[in-house]
Amino acid sequence: MRALISVSDKTGITELARELTTLGVEIISTGGTYKKLTEEGIGAIEISELTGFPECLDGRVKTLHPIVHAGLLAMRSNPAHMKQLEELHIAPIDMVIVNLYPFKATIMKDGVTREDAVENIDIGGPTMLRAAAKNYQDVAVVVDPADYDTVLKELKENGKVSLDTKFYLMQKVFMHTSNYDTMIADYLKAERKDYSLPETLTMTFEKVQDMRYGENPHQQAAFYREVGKKQGTLDMAEQLNGKELSFNNINDANGALELCKEFDEPTVVASKHGNPCGVGSASSIEEAWDRAYNADKVSIFGGIVAVNREVTASMAAKMKEVFLEVIMAPSYEEEALAILCEKKNVRVLRIPDITVPQREHALDMKKVNGGLIVQGIDNRLTGEEVQVVTDRKPTEKEMADLMFAWKIVKYVKSNGIALAKEKQSVGIGPGQVNRIWAAKQSAEHALELIGPEATKGAVMASDAFFPFPDCVEAAHEAGITAIIQPGGAMRDQLSIDKCNEYGIAMVFTGMRHFRH
Repeated sequence: MRALISVSDKTGITELARELTTLGVEIISTGGTYKKLTEEGIGAIEISELTGFPECLDGRVKTLHPIVHAGLLAMRSNPAHMKQLEELHIAPIDMVIVNLYPFKATIMKDGVTREDAVENIDIGGPTMLRAAAKNYQDVAVVVDPADYDTVLKELKENGKVSLDTKFYLMQKVFMHTSNYDTMIADYLKAERKDYSLPETLTMTFEKVQDMRYGENPHQQAAFYREVGKKQGTLDMAEQLNGKELSFNNINDANGALELCKEFDEPTVVASKHGNPCGVGSASSIEEAWDRAYNADKVSIFGGIVAVNREVTASMAAKMKEVFLEVIMAPSYEEEALAILCEKKNVRVLRIPDITVPQREHALDMKKVNGGLIVQGIDNRLTGEEVQVVTDRKPTEKEMADLMFAWKIVKYVKSNGIALAKEKQSVGIGPGQVNRIWAAKQSAEHALELIGPEATKGAVMASDAFFPFPDCVEAAHEAGITAIIQPGGAMRDQLSIDKCNEYGIAMVFTGMRHFRH
């Protein structure tokens, strides 16, 4: 039996090679791997000795040779193949242990040049892997050091690697090379600043963790991360306390995190089931917490909280009194962390770069039966021009509250309405099948949860235009003094006229924010 070993990741390779030698396996090796093995006293044949052709072009050409690939691809059950090998004086290769040039590690380095990245595109490695995997019946091909023990165990017990294991290893090879090629393609696309949606879409993600289950206990789930440098993302968070994040935790936390990034001033976002339930901004982060909490003391129970400033000890003491699933912040005072960690189940996450927005040209994807719908992320707030369309203009305070509410409603599921006053959400109506229900619900919740004066002098934000003036009627009944919405309905004028009748200021943003 002969094994060809050529690895960039040399984890465990010396131990594996020594065991293979003990089992009578002849080892062929290349470059740095050959050097390491011989330094460790492990006998190996250098690839150029096998091929009779020297490594050349700074090592770009080592294994790209018929003696290597015929030895890999010859089907042992095919007499014609074996006869040709004999005539060409080529011996079969029974095992390939290869992993590839560290392309990912290269592109993750600060200041990496295009030349460095391209030089770390492996050619011979993927070619050998694919050749060996294609002939999996006869060749065991190992790309992952985690599989070394399995291969050794079978060789020791049975003198060969089982067909089932070879098929499993084959599958891992094509997953590995697919991931590798996709990383290269993504890097080159980014280098070209090509932000188009391509004719064929390939993506690669790396598993962060398995999960106990998905949205429901009968659904299998895992969390995967995108490959590349990232900031301000959940997969990069440092978990300081609590049990593992669940599928629903991550899904809900992402919405709270992205909404929190919309604000520069100290802000706290509380979220439940993917919708904001309480948002507060203030001159201090503790006051922001008070506003977010008081906006909806009921829904925050079992919720997710995102904070864009350091959590103080006094704030942590208040948070501890509420059942929260997840807390996210850039940092925590030492005493604050100790207070929060007294509750064993609350997941406390540190995201130092929590305010960093998503990449401008990132993609948003949704799986549908039989396919995928893909779009650019919703990374703008308003159109080019924000217009006051009513006779009365909003006051400076109203305008500040309108923009505050507009940021919130961007993250409320459609049809969505957000009410706000003094940089505090006071009522949120998410995910209704018609807009008037969302408007009425938001006002009803405000009155129920905060009190009879909650909506007096508040403002309203709608994620899409008003097809009828009924939402203005509802706003007037609630005591709303200003409304912000995209505009663009055929009957816009009816809503404008109704606002003028009631003395409500209305602002058009020229941009809607459907969130389904």
